[in-house]
Amino acid sequence: MATKRVVITGIGALTAIGNNISSYWSALEKGVSGAAPITQFDASLFKTQFACELKDYDAANFFDRKEARKLDLFSQYAMVTADEAIVDSGIQLIENKERIGCIWGSGIGGLQSLQKDYKDFILNDYKPRFSPFLVPKMIVDIVPGHISIKYGLKGLNFATISACASSTNAIIDAYYYILLGKADAIVTGGSEAPIHETCVGGFSSMKALSTRNDDPATASRPFDAQRDGFVVGEGSGCLILEDYDHAIKRGAKIYAEVAGAGMTADAHHITAPHPEGEGAARVMQLALEDAKISPDKIDYINVHGTSTPLGDIAEVKAIQQVFGEHVYALNISSTKSMTGHLLGGAGAIEALAAIFALNKNIIPPTINHVEKDEALDEKINFTFNKAQQKNVKYALSNTFGFGGHNACVILKKYERN
Repeated sequence: MATKRVVITGIGALTAIGNNISSYWSALEKGVSGAAPITQFDASLFKTQFACELKDYDAANFFDRKEARKLDLFSQYAMVTADEAIVDSGIQLIENKERIGCIWGSGIGGLQSLQKDYKDFILNDYKPRFSPFLVPKMIVDIVPGHISIKYGLKGLNFATISACASSTNAIIDAYYYILLGKADAIVTGGSEAPIHETCVGGFSSMKALSTRNDDPATASRPFDAQRDGFVVGEGSGCLILEDYDHAIKRGAKIYAEVAGAGMTADAHHITAPHPEGEGAARVMQLALEDAKISPDKIDYINVHGTSTPLGDIAEVKAIQQVFGEHVYALNISSTKSMTGHLLGGAGAIEALAAIFALNKNIIPPTINHVEKDEALDEKINFTFNKAQQKNVKYALSNTFGFGGHNACVILKKYERN
């Protein structure tokens, strides 16, 4: 009996460096920074006053006014990218929608809507005037609900929440459910809208954010000696995962194949990574075993690479453990240096960056590198500051979340057998 294959047949993106997949990919190649002063609220009282906000996003271009009021921004972003990916794939033309599902990831969901209504509650002398849409605007699982309703998708439908690993977990779940024969195709990905006082204030209190207010564009500096924290970002990424035979039968174009995946827990600390990258090493090893390939088959790793002092070093240690001498043949890069950190949406847009590398044979750069970190092996190719050409057959994407959640997925250049 032939083993099932899972392929990617549609993609969509909404990021601080591009409002669709083509502009996102173009900016990745050019090494564009999406960081700038915050415009969504008055950030002057905060230690961090910048973020990677979307540029020129207008809900009126996608939703009527009544509909937009019912959707938190994280849901709006998800719907925009889902539409791009579904149209791109042509999957909406399939009649048997009982075999098409939706799995979506987000770390904090509609926290912005909760903040707004509770703020109004306090400012109005504690008079209970909460929106009747507050709860459905807040909950993460509302996104797959909205997507299924809009497109009539009646297959499996749920959300994943594992902090910054959320959308990678969604992609992995979609991959496994298709392998199990539970769906022909699944709309998956993740979104986040964390640029508001509650989120920025909370991360700032943790000293997790960069405070480089004098130069936001270069604030996200993964693997640089001067890195001082991550830059929060917003947006969404969507992928259509599909059974290979189903995709071939309907004549779909195929961007890449999902080759394997892994999931582990650090069981170490609620926010800090294991200092030796123990859980991160195991998750990459499990993904390689799932893909049935040796470490030397991997050409590119899109790392978690948040630009935090501890996290970057722990991840590199994990990569060195798993890949040994092959680490020097790899290209490694953190596209968070451009997009910022989308929290639960990070895995989705970074999987799209890995697909870019597979399709274009171009490694997106880690921008903003200024000073070498003596704690890191300088012989490792971090793809600093400029994209590099390379034939990429296998790419691995890492995501790690608060709580010690580790998830990674291996993507393969598509080859029709």
